[in-house]
Amino acid sequence: MASIFNALHIGYTGLQVAQTGINTTGHNISNAEVEGYSRQRVVAKAATPLSTYPGNVGNGAEVQDIKRIFDNFVFDRYSAVSRDKEYSDFEKKTLDELSTYFPEIDGVGIKADLTKYYDMWQTFADNPDNDAIKLALTTQTETLTQHISSTQNQVKSLQSQLNDQLSVNINEVNSIAQKIADINKSIDIAEAGDTFTANDLRDQRNVLERSLSKLIGAEVNSGELTSNIQIDSSSNTKTGSYSIHVNGFNIVDGNTHHPIHISNEDNPNGFYEVAYERQDGTLIPMDEKINGGVVGSILNLRGGSIDTTSGMPTDGVIQNVISQMDAFAKGLIESTNNIYARAATTKMESNETTLNSTDAIMNSLNINEGTFSVVVYDIDGNVTSSRDITINQATTMTGAVGSNSIQGQLEAQKDDNADGNANNDIDDFISFNWASFKNGKSGMELTLDPAAESKGYTFALHDTLKNDSYKSGTNFAGAMGLNRYFDGDDAQSIELNYAIANDPTLVSAGQTPSSGDNVVALNMVQHQYEKFDFQVGSQKYDLTTYAMFDLTATEVGSKTMAATLRNETITTQFRATEMEYDSVSKVSIDEEMTNLIKYQTSYGAAAKVITTVDQMMTTLLGIKQ
Repeated sequence: MASIFNALHIGYTGLQVAQTGINTTGHNISNAEVEGYSRQRVVAKAATPLSTYPGNVGNGAEVQDIKRIFDNFVFDRYSAVSRDKEYSDFEKKTLDELSTYFPEIDGVGIKADLTKYYDMWQTFADNPDNDAIKLALTTQTETLTQHISSTQNQVKSLQSQLNDQLSVNINEVNSIAQKIADINKSIDIAEAGDTFTANDLRDQRNVLERSLSKLIGAEVNSGELTSNIQIDSSSNTKTGSYSIHVNGFNIVDGNTHHPIHISNEDNPNGFYEVAYERQDGTLIPMDEKINGGVVGSILNLRGGSIDTTSGMPTDGVIQNVISQMDAFAKGLIESTNNIYARAATTKMESNETTLNSTDAIMNSLNINEGTFSVVVYDIDGNVTSSRDITINQATTMTGAVGSNSIQGQLEAQKDDNADGNANNDIDDFISFNWASFKNGKSGMELTLDPAAESKGYTFALHDTLKNDSYKSGTNFAGAMGLNRYFDGDDAQSIELNYAIANDPTLVSAGQTPSSGDNVVALNMVQHQYEKFDFQVGSQKYDLTTYAMFDLTATEVGSKTMAATLRNETITTQFRATEMEYDSVSKVSIDEEMTNLIKYQTSYGAAAKVITTVDQMMTTLLGIKQ
């Protein structure tokens, strides 16, 4: 039976509901600028009525739950576009930096140095005996090689930074995933019995979920989607099973975290490799599976696939630039050295090589099938003797006299001049030596006979060219580095030959010891117009040295431009999605102030009910008096 005390209770419940509303509104206002916070609303209902005659009498109000206004569909889109934006932002920032290493558009850089280098060879060809020009040529050569080397060092340093950032970000992914697993435990405890919703814990989890999406493109799989239409038509929440995966690899299963494994211990170059560790301890490579967020961008730039033999990435934007720069430098080194081997000298020493003396040289080095000539000159520059050395698929470095080897052909006793004189042939002038070094490498040496050297004789190597094309020769001298102008074998190690750098007067303009000979210098000038084969991975480019470098610089520029345009598009999408998300979940101070007034009014009205009941009770007690 309803009583006056029941009326007092009804007023009290009104105070409670209003107080809860004020507390919730204050909580919203306090967290208005907290990232990931979703505004909350009080869900109230009428309390169970009292059954009396002639009917049920209301028993006040009670708080059913406090729900957050959150739309999983919008949040999923927001997470996805956040993932894409982080990927794009990182890509753009990195490529913007990479493009500064190739300032060719401003008329400076490696291409400008290359032009000046060829111009100096033209000047040298015009004045082949001028020592001052030799000094200027070697100085410009060193400027070119240092610029190539420093640019490659910058690119490799950028790749190394990306590699370090990969480790940092994977560790952060593991840390966040563990936090999510811990929060899942807390949510399970807080929501046990399906009575209340752990709003703030779910908000914290959503923030971490979006962080994982931004870092590595992780996606959430959860169970049933429950609508909260009683507070907002677009509000819903996922409940039930919960997991987070990265392209099929689960890193969170409910309350359990499966860490991503990252290590560079077995990589000789320090490149980190990412793997998923199964419960049995087996590591499954993930590098090529991660394609979202910052980590996906890092792997796309650094290179995700690691060669098991060399330990170097086989793909990636930065690695491709490194490979192209190496191909450009190697092509420049070998083709230049192959021409410079025409300059007569008394001794030629090759680069150190891992080639075994009995290996087929065409299988191990950039050497083509064909012939080259060993030519001996007298003191006046006249040809004393000449012999063709043939290279085919079976040619080796060492072998018996007369065999299909470089040694065998050089030491064969032939009448090269067809004059019946057995003492003026190549085998009488040139000595071949193959040496093995302590570091496991080897090298060859061609030396003029001391007696012939004392009489002013010199020798040179001339590649036999087809249709006057420099790339049609064997490239034997260039690949071996015999009588080389450049030292090194890639973009990082390229430099002017040590002996020439120490004494620029050693530079030769001609192929004979005769004064005024400028054949080699003219060939160097022509070199800039000739096409050569540049090997980049499995792809071969038939280009000039200018065109090969342009390929690299242009590709960097075009990728940077494409990344910039892509970033602008994604940023626009992100802002639109963020605005949509904020319109659903973000706290509106104006709306909360309105609610505050509403609950304040409600509280006052409930208080008025209690005051009225108090007056009724006073009246009732006054009757007794």
